[in-house]
Amino acid sequence: MTAETSQTLDRGLRVLKLLADTDHGLTVTELSHKLGVNRTVVYRLLATLEQHALVRRDLGGRARVGLGVLRLGRQVHPLVREAAMPALRSLAEDIGATAHLTLVDGSEALAVAVVEPSWTDYHVAYRTGFRHPLDRGAAGKAILSARQRGADEPGYTLTHGELEAGACGAAAPLLGVTGVEGSVGVVMLSEVVPERVGTRVMDAAREVAEALR
Repeated sequence: MTAETSQTLDRGLRVLKLLADTDHGLTVTELSHKLGVNRTVVYRLLATLEQHALVRRDLGGRARVGLGVLRLGRQVHPLVREAAMPALRSLAEDIGATAHLTLVDGSEALAVAVVEPSWTDYHVAYRTGFRHPLDRGAAGKAILSARQRGADEPGYTLTHGELEAGACGAAAPLLGVTGVEGSVGVVMLSEVVPERVGTRVMDAAREVAEALR
């Protein structure tokens, strides 16, 4: 039996998704066509979303995502971090290297959770909030590779010395998590990544993905 849903809420969420997918905003007429509803309905939806700062309209009347969405987004990272910590902790202790969860933030990779191993004499210092271009480092490249391969093909990426001299990394993308694009990986001070590390980060990425579903 299909659960009863709110048509108005559904339309409002669809408006936000449509606006999030464009850099130039959309007019009321464009939204009306995309949603398949009349302009009056769109005006009401936008007015409601504007009251909560989730939508703003520029001087030309084009609707865009509002700053209220950013405030909601800030609350997502702690929830994602909490769900990922058990798998990251296990990965760091098993491999003896710093483990991290990295998410896409615009054109950058953003580390939202980091766990350092407790038993090693030394390891790479890697902090939460660290950013780097998506096309540099294992974490970002694993995400880009998943975009090219498709969401159903697991794999991992290895890099050496791209973000820090003498450090190498291995990362695997998160797959099958709606609304979340990211990777799980490790960074270590080593000339060569041990063979089992790639498989291990793939396992950890699967564990994190399952925790987020």
